[in-house]
Amino acid sequence: MAFAPLNARVAELHKPVRGTQLLVEHMGEVFKRPSLVFIEIAWRWLVGIPILLVCWEQAQRILTTYPLEKSGFNSLDPQDPWVAVVQLTGVWDYYAPHLLAVARWLFPAALVAWVVCSGVGRNLVLMRMERRLRLRPLTLAGLQAAWMALLILTLWCWLRAMEWAAVTHISAAGEPDLVGYAMWAVFLTLGFFTAWALESWALSIAPLLALLEDCSAVSALGRSLRLGKAFTSKLAEINLVMGIVKIALLVVAMVFSAAPLPFAAALGNGVMQAAVLVSSLFFLIANDYFQVVRLKAFVQFWKIFRAAG
Repeated sequence: MAFAPLNARVAELHKPVRGTQLLVEHMGEVFKRPSLVFIEIAWRWLVGIPILLVCWEQAQRILTTYPLEKSGFNSLDPQDPWVAVVQLTGVWDYYAPHLLAVARWLFPAALVAWVVCSGVGRNLVLMRMERRLRLRPLTLAGLQAAWMALLILTLWCWLRAMEWAAVTHISAAGEPDLVGYAMWAVFLTLGFFTAWALESWALSIAPLLALLEDCSAVSALGRSLRLGKAFTSKLAEINLVMGIVKIALLVVAMVFSAAPLPFAAALGNGVMQAAVLVSSLFFLIANDYFQVVRLKAFVQFWKIFRAAG
């Protein structure tokens, strides 16, 4: 009887398990422990709300000094989209220097604040999930910085690819190829989304390896690339599914926010604003919940493929 737990673990290790097969079970376990989601929401909103307030204050300051009337925004042609696009380009050129001046100091400050808070917050979530883990916020902050650098690089490559699609299919010299541009836009967006989901798992699992296996950040990154095909496939699958879930949540939130639109004239603008606010809160809370679900899935697969070995 003493060997029963070990035999059960070995049987679980060799049993074929899909990465998303136990996802509903992980969702239920996280739902039964609301403190995990509360910690995730707390650290994200603790840094996110001040950043949004600073962005709002800077936007108001710019609009006060450089009002919309002078930018040409009020004269946009709603009937001709091509004319409107050219006019929007003029609006962007008017505000771009002032926005970039703010971004030069706000973006690095927000990035540092997010990395530091995520290192502490995510560490607290994992400690709450697994009691034996200890506090190592600097290690997790360093790994989060690496994850953020990969995200910025991916977004930059996507923007450059979209710029290529626009230059090659939309030109002032001839008739724009809208169908070709739309096809490339969809293809590139889905391609980069899939690439991000398949490539970011290594940096997503590295913080867990650093805590669960008590190693340095550099060692955790090295180990994340040598987890074996079975474990790696599960991580990539979970990461891809969680990305799809985030898109689904965004679509649902957009639908909910637009639901009162047919009745806006009778109910007033306040109802639309409330719908947008409630939909935004729904998306943010649900997104944080599924972030914890992904962590729970990662930890459980680590126990199967690493702890059992």
